[in-house]
Amino acid sequence: MTSTYQADTPPLPDTRWRTRDIVITAVIGVAFGVVFQVWNAAWEAATPVFAFAPPLKDVLYGVWLVPVVLAPYIIRKPGAALFAEMIAAGVSALLGSQFGADALLSGFLQGAAAELVFAFTLYRLWSFPVLVAAASASAVAAWLHDWVLYYPEVDTTVQIVRLVAMIVSAAVVAAGGSVLLARSMRRSGVLEGFPD
Repeated sequence: MTSTYQADTPPLPDTRWRTRDIVITAVIGVAFGVVFQVWNAAWEAATPVFAFAPPLKDVLYGVWLVPVVLAPYIIRKPGAALFAEMIAAGVSALLGSQFGADALLSGFLQGAAAELVFAFTLYRLWSFPVLVAAASASAVAAWLHDWVLYYPEVDTTVQIVRLVAMIVSAAVVAAGGSVLLARSMRRSGVLEGFPD
């Protein structure tokens, strides 16, 4: 006689994209592409505020990471983080982002890093700690990208301060903000037919 062990894990999710999954993810991407443009200007305007400690400006970074958490949290399909972030980055670049085409590389890395976290859970777990992990992975990818391209001469200690600020921002703004935005959208009825 053999016995089997069954873990209390949710069933494998349906990974097929419906038309409304594509539309909602694209709308999130386009909306945040516009938000990114506004945030790009706010980022530059905030420089004097952080003149006393420039690395702390990275506490503002989380806004650029919201699509990598919000879209997959709502859609719950493989590829949602990458798709939403690439659309947002593309719209931002088309609107004249000061980061130009590099916005696309950054968006790809951020989206891919979050996808790895969601893939690790087999797209089954959507708890707040998982969202924080995905946002944090995205922040680490952005940090590495920015270190190589924008801050290669900056001291490692300063880079670590930047990383901590980015992860805090990712957890609070990207993960926490995404949960609040999704709740608000659900209450409005816009997400009828999507998982809670």
